[in-house]
Amino acid sequence: MALRARALYDFRSENPGEISLREHEVLSLCSEQDIEGWLEGVNSRGDRGLFPASYVQVLRAPEPGPAADGGPSGPARYANLPPGGFEPLPAAFQPPYGGGAPPPAAPQLYGGYQASQGSDDDWDDEWDDSSTVADEPGALGSGAYPDLDGSAAAGPGRYRLSTRADLSLGSRGSAAPPQHHPSGTKSSATVSRNLNRFSTFVKSGGEAFVLGEASGFVKDGDKLCVVLGPYGPEWQENPYPFQCTIDDPTKQTKFKGMKSYISYKLVPTHTQVPVHRRYKHFDWLYARLAEKFPVISVPHLPEKQATGRFEEDFISKRRKGLIWWMNHMASHPVLAQCDVFQHFLTCPSSTDEKAWKQGKRKAEKDEMVGANFFLTLSTPPAAALDLQEVESKIDGFKSFTKKMDDSTLQLNHTANEFARKQVTGFKKEYQKVGQSFRGLSQAFELDQQAFSAGLNQAIAFTGDAYDAIGELFAEQPRQDLDPVMDLLALYQGHLANFPDIIHVQKGALTKVKESRRHVEEGKMEVQKADGIQDRCNTISFATLAEIHHFHQIRVRDFKSQMQHFLQQQIIFFQKVTQKLEEALHKYDSV
Repeated sequence: MALRARALYDFRSENPGEISLREHEVLSLCSEQDIEGWLEGVNSRGDRGLFPASYVQVLRAPEPGPAADGGPSGPARYANLPPGGFEPLPAAFQPPYGGGAPPPAAPQLYGGYQASQGSDDDWDDEWDDSSTVADEPGALGSGAYPDLDGSAAAGPGRYRLSTRADLSLGSRGSAAPPQHHPSGTKSSATVSRNLNRFSTFVKSGGEAFVLGEASGFVKDGDKLCVVLGPYGPEWQENPYPFQCTIDDPTKQTKFKGMKSYISYKLVPTHTQVPVHRRYKHFDWLYARLAEKFPVISVPHLPEKQATGRFEEDFISKRRKGLIWWMNHMASHPVLAQCDVFQHFLTCPSSTDEKAWKQGKRKAEKDEMVGANFFLTLSTPPAAALDLQEVESKIDGFKSFTKKMDDSTLQLNHTANEFARKQVTGFKKEYQKVGQSFRGLSQAFELDQQAFSAGLNQAIAFTGDAYDAIGELFAEQPRQDLDPVMDLLALYQGHLANFPDIIHVQKGALTKVKESRRHVEEGKMEVQKADGIQDRCNTISFATLAEIHHFHQIRVRDFKSQMQHFLQQQIIFFQKVTQKLEEALHKYDSV
């Protein structure tokens, strides 16, 4: 007979793959064996999915023999899980759950920063004598098993992504059974926690911060200031702006020539002291910044490449991509001033290895991450935000980014196709025309008439002119279309960041709405709800400031790049016109 269970409490599903329960409801279980504190079954409404094991009481023990749906090893077991189920966590990463509180919902796709994959030679070897967060087992982005609270396993050298909040039994969102109060006692509601510990809102530390669970000492130098500008919240300007050049890509070797890599020379304008960095250094910096700043769009690095890493074209393209990346980093008021970026720009790792390692370790052990990061945000005093207006602005920006993403993809495809035609098709067609003109000239030379020599030469010159025009077409995409596509690639990376940034703000807004509902029902004190709203305002200020910065640099970059594109187009067609005019003048003396 089928295994059954009775629901002890109400449970509302909040994530895909879960089902809701009603108190006293009888369910059919697929198996009595739980998955990290969760069972799978079918409720009275016919919905199949996961629910907390601590919310039900099994009514009968499983009978001997194969379990329902093929038993624990059968193909139909846990139909809501990914194919093959979940691999067990290594012993070193087992989460410290205990008592009656089951762990969070079944793991979903882990988002956030992931170290780029591929066999890029710049990432093959160590760049100091000890492992780093980016490449040691258990580190984010290197195939680690993250803690189910959204942070990496704790330990020396590991970089926590979020501050684990206290999972009290009184928090329904933690999937622990609700507490029953004696009759006549007024219940005290709490804002529910997100069961999906892998959601961006949770692992960024946004949830813990909004619920008032973050605490820490913030030094003045760590404060990130949001001010009110003419168009709303914006990041406080960097009082010492600078730029950075990237030149002289040089192939270098180590281990007696067994390993090769490309080193780039960086020269910041505010120090004028060159430092040399490899691609893996950029990759490490990107990882640190992407984890530290959940409400800031850190531009993506140029992609790695498995083959041809030392070819001139690839090195040139990567260098241009790194220049764009560095330009965006240096122009961001927050990123440009943060300690890890300044360490990256100013510490000469090749000559002062000890100082480089000390700064690297300090960045990897930064305590102002996760929920504590939001404590560093300083917002305008006595400035209140209209939550409805904020929500409208965020929704409008979300629609804008979706449309911009679609249009950049389309433009990138069109530009790439047009460039391909210029390099191959147009060049070939113009050279075919040129060859045909030369064929006509050769035919005319057979007339043996002295007075036709000038015409024959002019027609042959016309053929050569069309050959040259074909070469101009083949070379032109490097001058105009390639820079446009480089810019589009950078902004596609920015646009890919904003769904997570918006999700953090939306999650905070949801907690505010829930707290207001509890106040109206008389289940929460107004002071507590006001605290949640104030902390939501902090996240909203930062999100609006980042949106403002994005629009500023977008206008700057696309204005500059479109001007460059049209200028190069004009120069190109002037060259084409010049070739045609030279051919035309050859007929003047015929």
